Amino acid sequence: MHLSLLDRSRTRAGETDAAAVLGTVERAVRAERLGYRRFWVAEHHGVPGIAGAAPAVLLAAVAGRTTAIRLGSAGVMLPHHQPLVVAEQFATLSALAPGRVDLGLGRSPGFTPPVRRALRETERDFAADLAELRAHLDGTAEITMHPRPAADVPMWVLATGSGLEVAAALGLPVVVGGPLLGVAGDPEPGREALARYRRTYRPSARAPEPEVAISLDVLVGDTAAEAADLLLPEAWAMAQARTTGVFPPLEPVAVARAAPMTAVQRRHAERTAASAVAGTASQVAGRLAELAERTGASELVAAGSTFDRAALAASDAALAALLA
Repeated sequence: MHLSLLDRSRTRAGETDAAAVLGTVERAVRAERLGYRRFWVAEHHGVPGIAGAAPAVLLAAVAGRTTAIRLGSAGVMLPHHQPLVVAEQFATLSALAPGRVDLGLGRSPGFTPPVRRALRETERDFAADLAELRAHLDGTAEITMHPRPAADVPMWVLATGSGLEVAAALGLPVVVGGPLLGVAGDPEPGREALARYRRTYRPSARAPEPEVAISLDVLVGDTAAEAADLLLPEAWAMAQARTTGVFPPLEPVAVARAAPMTAVQRRHAERTAASAVAGTASQVAGRLAELAERTGASELVAAGSTFDRAALAASDAALAALLA
């Protein structure tokens, strides 16, 4: 199973948003040195805890500091953009980093109604937008896009249940996470959904076989308790988001541990922890092996984050060594 990182440019209490973006670039540089296959960035708008709003711009910065690691979006949210503009952005990235660019696409709406209004969101046909975007990249659309990609730009779908159906119909690989992995409950719905995706897959010129990447928080510590601590800032942030509607910057472990959680917030924090893979190297290795066998995934997209950047770098290094 190939190994990649997803960095959302998580902000941290006491830091500027600029520090989060620069931290993403530095993490990508380290990921290349550690042998990661791909480095993914995400798109979020108006979220206090996330500074990653412009994947194409951020990937251009990463391209300028790296030479070999693949660069991917996980993802660009098509309801926020016209397919032609997305195709032009990633064709430009392809000119800057030929053969290294991957275009992951999703359809999540803006975080809040004001954000959705600011993005001018409207009802869109996701499958039609995907097909149009691919036509621009392939050079088969009714207009000729410039620049032309310097190399193939593979498209991926960030998929839920219905997203898997769209990806299968269009012959596109998928990145799946959350409930489809069954890590916090019954694995059968996800198993059945992935089996249906493979069974109904229509081969395409660029992707003749179905391909699945799995995405989840993965953190490695010297002890199980240390790994649980690494996960705590993200779990506390998620608990606040679920109960207050505001996804905040990461806070230090000590602050998160001392936070007065309500019973509902504690349940949300526990659910986040249960959906992650956090532990010692041997514990993480066993859990990932089980997930790989159950899902048939070709790639792990490790999306873990924590307040302490040095601790996160150590976790990234331990994970890379684990799957080397």
